[in-house]
Amino acid sequence: MDTRHMRYFMALAETLHFGRAAERMNMSQPPFSRQIAMIEHTLGVKLFERNSRNVALTPAGKHFMKDCRKVLGLFEEACRDVRLVASGMKGELRFGFMMHAAHSVVPQLVQLYAEARPDVRLVLDERTPTEIDEMLVAGTLDAAVTFDCGYAPHLQTVLLARERLCIIMRKDHPLAAVDQIGPEELREEKIIAASAATAPALRSAINSYFSAKGIVPHVVLEPRLQHTIIQLVVKGLGVALIPASLCAELGAGLMSRALTDAPQLDVVLRAPITTKNPAVSTFMEIGKSMQRASL
Repeated sequence: MDTRHMRYFMALAETLHFGRAAERMNMSQPPFSRQIAMIEHTLGVKLFERNSRNVALTPAGKHFMKDCRKVLGLFEEACRDVRLVASGMKGELRFGFMMHAAHSVVPQLVQLYAEARPDVRLVLDERTPTEIDEMLVAGTLDAAVTFDCGYAPHLQTVLLARERLCIIMRKDHPLAAVDQIGPEELREEKIIAASAATAPALRSAINSYFSAKGIVPHVVLEPRLQHTIIQLVVKGLGVALIPASLCAELGAGLMSRALTDAPQLDVVLRAPITTKNPAVSTFMEIGKSMQRASL
């Protein structure tokens, strides 16, 4: 028994006429009748009562009709779904992003994609930049928002935004009264910053900012996450240079100040060039539309 036999049965069950049912299946009546007889023989059940004038479903036939309708409906749905998945209209997309990007480009990107592809399930995964790079290479992420670390021939890249760094400190810090702060004012300050192993582009931007003035930053703590950095600044353990998008929601006790000639980082959307997930192409196109709107 397969779906072809179910369709033979359904044609007769719905028409209750061998001639019309055979015509629906593009068959002559004798071979169609043999197919129905074969179905009943295979099941060992009488599905139809028939005489020279009438055809009627048996109780078993009525039950089988309900089940066949369900099975054929699921089969047709599966056929539709596989085409939708192949076209990128349905399926799953694993999307990684840096924590701070949740305060900037990620909400809009997710919203636009959900509107364009409501049947694609987005699996969100918040990671550090280094983890994102590794997962894109390993294929455990389909796309990700991260800092641009330079030329990556194995990745397709869309620039989403350019973000400046600002400095945060406690409100009772001596530099809180200064409107704009440069590397010279931070020469003796304790700096809290993510390590190069966690966020290489961010740490490189911070180091370059100081080295341009011949200063080596006094980094005392190297947490993995920006939220942890902020909490350590709250405790008065140092100051921190963080992406400006995080400075809008610092909470009580902290304040931000602009940096003189502030370092700027490119925030990009990336995906493997060799991706086999057809849902990625629309994701990248939406990134390009955001780029045109913001840059």
